Amino acid sequence: MAQVIIDKQNGELAFRLEKFDNLDHFDHLQRKNYYSVILIKGNNLKLSVDFFKYELHGDQMICLSPYQPFMISSEESCSGYLLNFHPDFFCTYRHQNEIETEGILFNNFHGLPNFKISKEALFSNLIDQMSKEMDRNSIAQHEVLVAYLKVFLIEAVRQKKDFDKELKPKFSDGQSEILQNLVNSIENNYRKLHAPKDYAEVLCLSTKTLAGIVKKYLQQTLSSLISNRIIMEAKRELYLTSKPLKQIAASLGYEDEFYFSRFFKKKVGVSPDHYRKTVGFAKLEK
Repeated sequence: MAQVIIDKQNGELAFRLEKFDNLDHFDHLQRKNYYSVILIKGNNLKLSVDFFKYELHGDQMICLSPYQPFMISSEESCSGYLLNFHPDFFCTYRHQNEIETEGILFNNFHGLPNFKISKEALFSNLIDQMSKEMDRNSIAQHEVLVAYLKVFLIEAVRQKKDFDKELKPKFSDGQSEILQNLVNSIENNYRKLHAPKDYAEVLCLSTKTLAGIVKKYLQQTLSSLISNRIIMEAKRELYLTSKPLKQIAASLGYEDEFYFSRFFKKKVGVSPDHYRKTVGFAKLEK
């Protein structure tokens, strides 16, 4: 049975914890306006995130950002825990210097949305503590739950970083260097360079060759890699600031705010205005 805390100001979900024994809750494509962390035990899992497909085995943690489309299925029995929290309950951006969740667990434009858990008992203990605190419904409950959530996310970041390091040896030295140079180039130029051919020219490769390497090792297209980084910054601006959309679009290299709005909606599934209203930014400026 799910344990839920509702935001009394707007009636929306703030924090949710649920133990599950099957994947019925995840067998259809869904987008939520809050973060989802899924700890799952099982084999032959089929995960779809942002319309890319992954096959998972063993104890896994799946980390999903607001409005990120996903679904999970398996022909075998699976169990685990689902943890949801709205950005108004815990703002990952405001704690980025402490925890580094953005770009590692969430909104990682070049990495996997999952990792294999190495210390499952630690996560289970923290979930148990959060569950007990939700049952108590006592004074300063929000502060206590946020403290547990911080420790939970810090450990997740640590394990995700270790997991990502283990993936690197699967690349040849040349391919690893190309991918790292590409990621660095996108990070430095995403505000002005938006086309795959731009980055192929920067790296002195053909667009076809670069796209092939990205598809093989990052399981996404070169275009999506670039656009995901742009969207990641747009989300941050929409969430943390009250800047007009026209100003945000211009800062990301788009002179036409309406074109940018269509681009954002195509990638995220909702308009920039809807994202700002439902994910929340105004409370942070008050």
